[in-house]
Amino acid sequence: MRKPLLMACALVLVGSSLIRAEPMTWELREGSRWDQVTGTTRPTTAPAPDLVLNAAEKMIAAGQGNLGAKSAIQWLLANPKDAPQRDRAIFLVAQGYFVDGKRVDAFYYLDELMDEYPDSAFYQQALQKQYEIADEYLKGYKRVFLWFPILSAEDEAVDMLYRIQQRAPGSLLAEKALLRTADWYYASGDYDLAADAYAAYERSYRRSPHIPRVRLRRAYSNLAQFRGTWYDPTPLMDAQAQLRDIVQAYPELADQQDLSDLLKRINETFAAKIYRAADWCRRTDKPDAAVYYYRFVTSTFPDTPAAEDARKRLKTMPLSALQKAPPRPGDGYSPPKDISGPEGR
Repeated sequence: MRKPLLMACALVLVGSSLIRAEPMTWELREGSRWDQVTGTTRPTTAPAPDLVLNAAEKMIAAGQGNLGAKSAIQWLLANPKDAPQRDRAIFLVAQGYFVDGKRVDAFYYLDELMDEYPDSAFYQQALQKQYEIADEYLKGYKRVFLWFPILSAEDEAVDMLYRIQQRAPGSLLAEKALLRTADWYYASGDYDLAADAYAAYERSYRRSPHIPRVRLRRAYSNLAQFRGTWYDPTPLMDAQAQLRDIVQAYPELADQQDLSDLLKRINETFAAKIYRAADWCRRTDKPDAAVYYYRFVTSTFPDTPAAEDARKRLKTMPLSALQKAPPRPGDGYSPPKDISGPEGR
């Protein structure tokens, strides 16, 4: 009698354990009440590999980018938008176009991937691929027109780098994109845009190891915008202040770049500009203003060629002008209010 009783107890225990093992889930009913129900276990494994996408991936790896992209596009058309591997298919289309040389098309497919699937495992790869596309265009990669790679795409590349910064602000890739943009402007001679981009980098990434070079490039960019002694000296003044800061903060870099000699030449340029203003006043019968500027040159830039010329000119100026008060130390370039001088060009 004991054996049947033991078997019955065992069956009860097994049945109860099976009931306990069955997962419990919750369902929202009537829009406001959650009820606990017994459900089946959801699959915990990744979707099964797709043969079409696997084949497309092999085509792309073999250099058949166009065929691989077409195969992935056919998969996208044949499957619903909520298909588990749709993000992978979009990424494969972008990869195929990249291999086939259609870099702009690849960029926008990568944009679609990141817009529609921000949690995709391919997100970071897509962002990195976008940077590679922009970088290659800046290095001279051409767009195809009538089957020939003849169209440059530098402007599009700069826009791409900007989009990367917007999509991943504060990331290492965004920092890299901003620095690449600034260097591109500098190399292409767009010094006003380069100065702005370097300034933005300096503000955003103060602890970057690239900051010394960035600050130096920014100063050079401002210096390159100075058009001559007839024109606005603001870029020259900005460059001078920035170079002085670099000399104090990075003395080794200043020695390598010989910034002390550059600052000396900037001072000579300032002196030449003020001497030109003084000479203009002298020739237009404004001796008081001329004397003021000549004295400013000799007191502020005493060791420059312009200061030597100014001393010679002062010896020829009328006594009434020489009796005027000399400029005070620290005065700017403008003469006192009772003296009018040239505004410059």
